[in-house]
Amino acid sequence: MKHLIILGDGMSDHPVERLGGLTPLEYASTPGMDMIARSGRSGCLMTIPDGFQPGSEVANSSILGYDLDRIYEGRGPLEAASIGYDMRPDDMAMRCNILTLGNGIITNHHGGHLSTAEGAALIEYLDRELGNDRVRFIPGVQYRHLLVIKGGCKYIECAPPHDNPGKPWRTLMVRPMDSAPVEPGRMTAAETADLINSLILKSQELLGQHPFNDGRPVRANSIWPWSPGYRPAMSALAEMYSSVGHGAVITAVDLIRGIGKYAGLRVIDVEGATGMADTNYEGKAAAALEALRTDDFVYLHVEATDEAGHDGDLDLKVKAIEYLDSRLVLPLLRELSGWDEPVAVAILPDHATPVEERVHRGEPVPFSIYYPGIDPDGVTSFSEVACKEGAYGTLPTGAFMNIFMNL
Repeated sequence: MKHLIILGDGMSDHPVERLGGLTPLEYASTPGMDMIARSGRSGCLMTIPDGFQPGSEVANSSILGYDLDRIYEGRGPLEAASIGYDMRPDDMAMRCNILTLGNGIITNHHGGHLSTAEGAALIEYLDRELGNDRVRFIPGVQYRHLLVIKGGCKYIECAPPHDNPGKPWRTLMVRPMDSAPVEPGRMTAAETADLINSLILKSQELLGQHPFNDGRPVRANSIWPWSPGYRPAMSALAEMYSSVGHGAVITAVDLIRGIGKYAGLRVIDVEGATGMADTNYEGKAAAALEALRTDDFVYLHVEATDEAGHDGDLDLKVKAIEYLDSRLVLPLLRELSGWDEPVAVAILPDHATPVEERVHRGEPVPFSIYYPGIDPDGVTSFSEVACKEGAYGTLPTGAFMNIFMNL
């Protein structure tokens, strides 16, 4: 049996008064996801281990069965792997957003939804102006880039910008952790924090006068580095699960590409995949089908629902859920129903991104699993509420893959 996980990033939510007290998942038309729930078995899953922030790097690694206490090194190293930067032993890598500050607060975490070309031009400009033997800025996708500090210390406190919209940015600047260890050959935590904060301030001067921002209603006027780490020690999924001989990951997000690379999955790029609601759903579905013809396992990640949640755009989040269902889930199910070899399909989010809060939450998320011959459990729709009644109950972190890969 082959295995396909369809991951709607941040798709889970809370009841919304404007939707009559329903969540966006309950309100949206999702016949494909409902078919998986109705024909399969459901439950809820804890994706954020105790002591970890509800970030996508934590949640997706947890879903794939990794022990976060052992392998977690932040987003930076994962995104480094994604863009092909081979971290050296003394490197410290950080996710580096280009975002918008205004009136002393974080206005958004994405600089006005930069295109990849726009973001690359700005980050390459900053590397020319601020880069040196110790500091490198490396372009990624859209507003998501990489800051590498040779000899940097990871024991610093950084504020994820998507979790702090509308908050004063100066109070969120980098600080050394209390009792941070002194590591031979590396800067201290205080020195690292001071360096990063100086880069933030210098970036504001440089981007503020850059022609790109002339007349632009949403200015891309600051960097915001966060989630530091060293090179992680992750086993390939094939070493963890005997049913994963060859696998693939399909995503528009550097972070998920990086997890996939460390997990031993081949990364499939899809033309027109943007990470937004305008992504190429049909192309992703076609790529997943093509991969399943040769591979045993496919991790299909769609970011659009998370971005709509962070923007507080209720209409867009409902639309992104419906696009995911009608343009990706349903076509996949129709095609797979005619295959001779059975394919197990799971649908779930990685975490909640409530549209009225605009930040990640670490509560249990719904999931449904279907494969030919499974005994349905009576759940008839896919949502946060319906899946609570499923046969799997509420699973702890790390349990999902052990069930899904051993059906």
